[in-house]
Amino acid sequence: MTYKQLEALYWIAQLGGFAPAARKLHTTQSAISKRVHELEQAFDTALFDRSQRTARLTEKGEEMFMLARKLLRERDAAVEQFGKPEVIERRLRIGVTELTAMTWLPRLVGLVREHYPKVTLEPDVDGSLPLRDKLLADALDVIIVPDAFADSRLPTRPVGQVESAWMCRPGLVPAPPRGRPVRLHDLAAHRLLVQGNASGTGRLYDAWLRERGVEPADTLVVSNLIALAGLTVSGLGVSYLPRHCLAPLVAAGMLAEIDVQPPLPPVPYVAMVRGDQRSALVGSVIMLAQSCCDFTRVFQVGVEGAAS
Repeated sequence: MTYKQLEALYWIAQLGGFAPAARKLHTTQSAISKRVHELEQAFDTALFDRSQRTARLTEKGEEMFMLARKLLRERDAAVEQFGKPEVIERRLRIGVTELTAMTWLPRLVGLVREHYPKVTLEPDVDGSLPLRDKLLADALDVIIVPDAFADSRLPTRPVGQVESAWMCRPGLVPAPPRGRPVRLHDLAAHRLLVQGNASGTGRLYDAWLRERGVEPADTLVVSNLIALAGLTVSGLGVSYLPRHCLAPLVAAGMLAEIDVQPPLPPVPYVAMVRGDQRSALVGSVIMLAQSCCDFTRVFQVGVEGAAS
């Protein structure tokens, strides 16, 4: 067996076909087919059921897939342990939420490039729940999400936190007399724009509202953060939004922050990995994420000169 043969089998099974595996490994489909054929010849057994229209593993193919996954992980771990950081060459699949992608992810990419120039980051931007499922399915190496999923299979490490505030279009929610804050139960009389259970932030704040006996009369679930901000600017309801990175919209008079009691708690973000994985590279990237995590400004760039 060669690692190239094992990689071909692994990625065909992971991605569901020879063509996507070839794209993943930056080679041709014929080269991928040749590697699989060599592997099948070496063990005199069929690894894929060719009577199917899709690339489906045989029973022996499933066994080989599990072995390939184990050996490829051990290879990567050996390279990380004995290789210098600047020569480690591998792909790192990292899942992040939309808020991370639009704030400090560019800084993290810059730091990884500086410390591990031959490591290729493959970001996946999605909701917290889909990212967790992809991590469990071994489609991602690490995810950075709100700490909303307690799972013994997925150890966590704190990365940072987001401060949120209730916001709306100016004038949508009348200010109480004498400058008093708006009561949370009174705010719930308005339509609330919420992120839903696929979002870690949505899960945390939904549970927080229920703990305080607040049941909004009218809610609209919006899974996309940019869309959520846009609907709030449009005056379609009241929403919880990241306070600092959207401060320019408040300063421009497009959004108004509502003083509500009790205030929203901050949302803790954590890095999650599979408990059965051990990777020095992933651990180092998590440390880099901890060092540059900053949800206060959008599109922060560079390693030295972040956007001001």
